[in-house]
Amino acid sequence: MSPQLTLQTPLQLPPEEIPVYLENLWAYEKDQPGTTGANTFCLLVWQPAWLEQHLVRTGRINGPIIGSQRKGLVTAARELVLEGDLPHSTPPFDQRVTDVISKNDVEISYEDLRGQHIDSAISTLHPRRLITLAPTLDDEQKLDTLVAAYCPLPEDGRGPSACGDVIVFRGGLKSLKKRIEIIDPLTFTDLPCWLWWNGRLDEAPELLDSLALSPRRLVVDSALGKPDKCLLFLTDRVQKNQAIYDLNWLRFRSWRETLAIIFDPPFRHSVLQNVVQLDIDIEGRHPVQGLLLASWLADRLDWKLVDTVNTNGEGIAFEFQRRDLEKVQFRLSPLPVGKPSIHPGQIVGIRLICKSKHDPKDDLCVILGAESGECMRLEAGGMANMELLEEVVPNQNISVERDVARLLGTSRGSTGPLFASALPLAEKMFNLSKESF
Repeated sequence: MSPQLTLQTPLQLPPEEIPVYLENLWAYEKDQPGTTGANTFCLLVWQPAWLEQHLVRTGRINGPIIGSQRKGLVTAARELVLEGDLPHSTPPFDQRVTDVISKNDVEISYEDLRGQHIDSAISTLHPRRLITLAPTLDDEQKLDTLVAAYCPLPEDGRGPSACGDVIVFRGGLKSLKKRIEIIDPLTFTDLPCWLWWNGRLDEAPELLDSLALSPRRLVVDSALGKPDKCLLFLTDRVQKNQAIYDLNWLRFRSWRETLAIIFDPPFRHSVLQNVVQLDIDIEGRHPVQGLLLASWLADRLDWKLVDTVNTNGEGIAFEFQRRDLEKVQFRLSPLPVGKPSIHPGQIVGIRLICKSKHDPKDDLCVILGAESGECMRLEAGGMANMELLEEVVPNQNISVERDVARLLGTSRGSTGPLFASALPLAEKMFNLSKESF
């Protein structure tokens, strides 16, 4: 990945002076050999990093604060789960983990480099402008604004570098909300503008609504925040025809692809029409990813939701109707995992049972697991008389910055049609069974 070259030390300026300063900066840079302003996109980032701020200020991890999910941060968060006597299945970035460390009054000096530390996966895309909103733990802290130019160096070391600039707004939530109007003049009207909301979808809702304005393209994570708030925000933006991308949807791509590969051979096409049962296991009690996968499958196979099933609070269960009017039983089960993913509600297992009305020899049970142990758990349930097909779906240990970079580099500026089609059903199922979660 390309390193970045900072052309100057970040300069602190009053917010009202930033537009003129940048205009003069790039007027000067046009006259410098080998440097040109990138003609790509503007990226606006909400970067709270609440847990990292607490861990650095108390000396639990070394600074500076950079806003990424580095290994030391995850390790320290898992230690807090034990220290706070939280359930071992608590995700490391859960709000309860942050609450544990927030009670610590220790305070040491530290640097805050949020917005100035540009991940190489993103810098290689040569963003024209990066604007970071970095809220501080002190809600009353005054607003600081920093500006700097930078040039990611070409990997081969040859040719001109497409340069950009970074702008950081750092301060308490109150000061950020008070000066939110200065953001719009800093985005380009002739370049795509993305908002990456790198935090919970149920935090600072007024600020989110102010920033998530069309035609900005949105990158969010429906694994962060209360499920009902996440699904409501997603469906609202899809209905408004605003381009939105969900990192939670992107993460279970390998599960969708594995299912598609299994049923891709022509001799299995008809088997897919004989599904009678779908079981999905997830880590913990955040059901959005599991509901999205079930909704995607139901949409592709034209199943109709007909009834809810009582599970006595142990997950979510529904009954679908196939095209031939036969019933499909669906169940989403939360599992307490001892060392959960950093992303709440990740899928760990899928079981798909297909039964033929004409020939029992065509019966098939497909089991996918995040590990072999999960496959063995799902084997229970009377599968002895049918063909059993098992696959272990490898975990995708990809940083969130690389996932975001993939979207920035490949998106055409519209919401994915499969995601848009699956979303309304996922929200409907959750609203009908929210008491179970």
